[in-house]
Amino acid sequence: MTGELAKRSYVIGQTEISVRPLEPALYLVATPIGNLADITLRALETLAAADIVACEDTRVSRVLLDRYGIRRRTSAYHEHNAGEAGPKLIAALLAGQSVALISDAGTPLISDPGYRLVGEALDQGIRVVPIPGPSAALAGLTASGLPSDAFLFAGFPPVKTGQRLARLEALKAVPATLIFFESPRRLADTLSAMVEALGGARKAAIGRELTKTFEEVRTGTLQSLADHYAAADTPRGEIVICVGPSEATADEPEDIDRLLLSLAAEMPASKAAAEAAKMTGGQKQALYRRLLELRDTGKDGDTGKDGDG
Repeated sequence: MTGELAKRSYVIGQTEISVRPLEPALYLVATPIGNLADITLRALETLAAADIVACEDTRVSRVLLDRYGIRRRTSAYHEHNAGEAGPKLIAALLAGQSVALISDAGTPLISDPGYRLVGEALDQGIRVVPIPGPSAALAGLTASGLPSDAFLFAGFPPVKTGQRLARLEALKAVPATLIFFESPRRLADTLSAMVEALGGARKAAIGRELTKTFEEVRTGTLQSLADHYAAADTPRGEIVICVGPSEATADEPEDIDRLLLSLAAEMPASKAAAEAAKMTGGQKQALYRRLLELRDTGKDGDTGKDGDG
């Protein structure tokens, strides 16, 4: 490769900055999720210096590379060609070349292909270097106003209704803020499912077009957000959903016991367990068994009454 194409440099404003070739390694480079100015200097240096830039979509990545005057060889690597493209990238790495892996936006491997490539590289003794930067999940979390001391990134919810509900039910008792990605056209249905599975009272936030011109963060309860998007036109842009933990997930066991007994005084045991599950994020079956244990030990003052007869 000669001439202009051989240059290892990037441009900021009117200044061209030369870089040296990279050591052979697989570099995982985070790229902007919207605003191209969010790129880091280290990311620019890595993209300009790499022998190969592996892109989810070369057309999308070319916009970023052209913005900063980066003229490097690009190669497509995505979920549909990973079986063919992955071994070629590994071969290049084993031959002593440097490969920078980027997705269309954000941090590679986060709801994007790449973890198998990283695993294969590690198995082959190839060095893997993370180049951290933008992440839609973290941008949505920090702007949501929800607890950030513990959080779980849950990716895209399943498309099929039954699978989606089952997945949400499995996450119900997690004592952390839940973070999801979602398609704009499925947002209303997913929020409705979240109300059903997680309870409408949970605090939540919808991040849309994060770091872009029409960035929006809408907060409220799951129920209020579900009502809004059920009535609104299909939104545009990338969506991040953040759902706060159930406020009762940190309750002490004694508090749960008191809640169960209080509910059981007004309704049958099975219904009391169901209501407690909605309020605490616990599992109905486990709460029902606990209520029966409390009655067997006489803690409710009425050991002989089941409440379901």
